[in-house]
Amino acid sequence: MLNQYPRWKYIAIILTLLTALLYALPNIFGEDPAVQIAASARGITVDTETLQRVEKILTAHQLKWKKAALTDKGILVRFFDEDTQITGRDILGKTLGNGYAIALNLAPATPEWLLQLNAKPMYLGLDLRGGVYFLMEVDMRTAIKKTMQSFVSDIRSLLQKNKLKYLAVLTSGGNDLELRFKSEQQRASAHEIVKREFRQLTFSFKDNGRIFSLYGKLSEKELTDTKRFALEQNITTLRKRIDEKFNGLVEPIIQQQGDSRIIIQLPGIQDTAGAKDILGATATLEYRAKAKTDTEARQAAQTGRVPPGTELYQRRDGSPILLKKRVIVTGDHVTNAQAGIDPDTGGAMVSVRLDGYGGKRMGNFTKKNIGKVMAVVYIETRIETDTDEQGKVIKRKKTTKEVISDAVIRGHFTNRFQTTGLDSVQEANTLSLLLRAGALAAPVEIIEERTIGPSLGKANIDQGINSVILGFILVLIFMLYWYRSFGLIANIALGLNLVIIVAVLSILQATLTLPGIAGIVLTVGMAVDANVLIFERIREELRAGNSIQNSIHEGYAKALSTIADANVTTLIAAFVLFVVGTGPIKGFAVTLSIGIATSMFTAIVVSRAIVNIWYGNKKIETLSI
Repeated sequence: MLNQYPRWKYIAIILTLLTALLYALPNIFGEDPAVQIAASARGITVDTETLQRVEKILTAHQLKWKKAALTDKGILVRFFDEDTQITGRDILGKTLGNGYAIALNLAPATPEWLLQLNAKPMYLGLDLRGGVYFLMEVDMRTAIKKTMQSFVSDIRSLLQKNKLKYLAVLTSGGNDLELRFKSEQQRASAHEIVKREFRQLTFSFKDNGRIFSLYGKLSEKELTDTKRFALEQNITTLRKRIDEKFNGLVEPIIQQQGDSRIIIQLPGIQDTAGAKDILGATATLEYRAKAKTDTEARQAAQTGRVPPGTELYQRRDGSPILLKKRVIVTGDHVTNAQAGIDPDTGGAMVSVRLDGYGGKRMGNFTKKNIGKVMAVVYIETRIETDTDEQGKVIKRKKTTKEVISDAVIRGHFTNRFQTTGLDSVQEANTLSLLLRAGALAAPVEIIEERTIGPSLGKANIDQGINSVILGFILVLIFMLYWYRSFGLIANIALGLNLVIIVAVLSILQATLTLPGIAGIVLTVGMAVDANVLIFERIREELRAGNSIQNSIHEGYAKALSTIADANVTTLIAAFVLFVVGTGPIKGFAVTLSIGIATSMFTAIVVSRAIVNIWYGNKKIETLSI
């Protein structure tokens, strides 16, 4: 029968449209200025007791808040205005103390029943709604120190390789190092070798009694290059961390400021505390061999005398353990890491994959040490802040090193294995994210944080949105005037197309920017173009003397290939833009791609369903088209 869908197809279309309407709905409710509180240190929990404490603090300082609730990401306190929000953040930061990540947020005011259905509003970009601004300082002293320590290690290896005796190779912590020898001849021989291998250093002599020293200093050019590398490496790593945290759907603006600072702007994300925690965190792993028995470790802890070639650590239960100084592999060699659950114990774990070099070292070690114990050391560095009696903010770096697991090596393995002993799935997720994104070249510290308004300005945004609305209305009027009843059907399909686009963006939690709106406008034009092709084909069939039912059928059938060709070529262009583009260009490509798919559905399937209901299987004398 012409112009009829089977009943199941009508039901599928209706269910699709109702689902789209449901998931597009959260975008009409707006958002509240809020403060998010999350645990940022091991052993710190955010629970009902913490929520009550937060409410008491706010009440004591006579701050009015809209709602405070415990969520899966911590505590979210909603305020009535931004001034109270910022004041609340400052007070909570000073009162709660270290161990908590406290960040400004813009929380959606979506009703709870929609959130229960996982219906959330889409993100809006910085150019449309503003977001969160972080100014970060790179610790260049640590970057230089790490470079000099690397030189010290390499020089020691070079001297040992060439069988040259030396007393010590050490660094003062600045941009210089010292090689000590017993004789002037030993120093001269070493100088010939190291100056040839390490051209980044300038060397000078100094005698101190019976010790003959060779001083190496980082050249000014190398010093500048080291700082630049640390800055560029940190920018790359921070971008990877943000992409990993938000699945690549947030379009951050990350820029260098001066020679030691980084600006990060995140469009109104809903987990600013999580982002803040990830940006400043430095966590990695070291795999080491166990050196002595637990009895010897307890003796070393009691007496303070650690055997040569070993280091004293603590397990998470507080018991001491002695490990060899030599590191088998570190987190720097990790190419991939995924959090999971250990099927044997039910505890959290991280599945680790190493690069070629790390896999080779691990393979060599495990092959020779089956039956012996290997330990995993978890290293975390954070910046803690306190306030002295004069109100001056004091910042200090705290590094935690602890053994999260030590187990007997049961077999030979190389670049793939599991790391267990983590406290929670959340810790496993955070660690795997940091390992995947790579280590920071130097620690960073958030020295300024604030919310920012839309980058284009409210007037410009209003003008842009108004122009979109005006253009949309003019298209509706034209279609209604030119194609009459069929124009009305096209307009209904066009409106549903916009609803579905918004729903898909909301489900994906993608970021909508002004270029993204341009992509939506372009798909509106393409959707209308598809209907125009169909309607003009129907008119041609009617002018050729075909019946009304046949004309409708042939109009949709014959226009389909032309519409598909046009949309597929545009989709290919959108894919190329997404692959090679960055930032706003990707946003444009995403909305354009989604719009192409939805416009094909609404312009062909939905509009055909409406036409079938309206005209199908009926005797019609004239067609309003």
